[in-house]
Amino acid sequence: MTLSTQHPIPPEWHKIETVLLDMDGTLLDLHFDSHFWLEHLPKRYAELHKLDEASAKGYVIDEITQQQGTLNWYSLEYWAKHFNVDIVALKKEVQHLIGFRGDALHLLEFLRSHHAQIILATNADQQSLAIKLPATGLDQYVDKIVSSAELQIAKEETAFWQALQIKTPYNPETTLLIDDNETVLDSAKAFGIKYLYTIVQPDMRAPARTSTRYPAVGDFSHITQQS
Repeated sequence: MTLSTQHPIPPEWHKIETVLLDMDGTLLDLHFDSHFWLEHLPKRYAELHKLDEASAKGYVIDEITQQQGTLNWYSLEYWAKHFNVDIVALKKEVQHLIGFRGDALHLLEFLRSHHAQIILATNADQQSLAIKLPATGLDQYVDKIVSSAELQIAKEETAFWQALQIKTPYNPETTLLIDDNETVLDSAKAFGIKYLYTIVQPDMRAPARTSTRYPAVGDFSHITQQS
């Protein structure tokens, strides 16, 4: 659908018992990840391996793209071995870029007063979480954190939502998911999760999306109105 100037219709909050939240690009500004993978890692890879920067950038981005949507794509350990670099150390070089999207704390504060279980359902692995949670305090706002690395199934697969349900019981009919990745939303929809929203601008320094296939949130205040 083409994004309109109208705000997305708020969910039926009184019916929602579980809220599933993505992390990167939904609660946290995706700029940190975009900058790291597309700019910082290629530059440091070239320096560490004494390569031409332009060629190194093309190689690194091509290798990453080939793993898109898989567990490898999200695994810092995989990329450390693949590129023969200390990915965690390189991430820490630019960790000052880690931060919430501008409206995320509003949503998290709102959910504190809502009687539902709040689950951070993320593709980020434990090494990523070990960097981002202390930097943001995000873990203080949610009841549980479940990573696809823990379940060994990427969120892009419908089986993830079944595995999550076994680990943390929830009713898809009374569950809300907010995620910037529409392939993830497709898999959740296939499993039967009823309330699905995406994000207009996952990376706050990149252009906003002009079209989405799911209701898109530009500011969380637009969907936190009680019906």
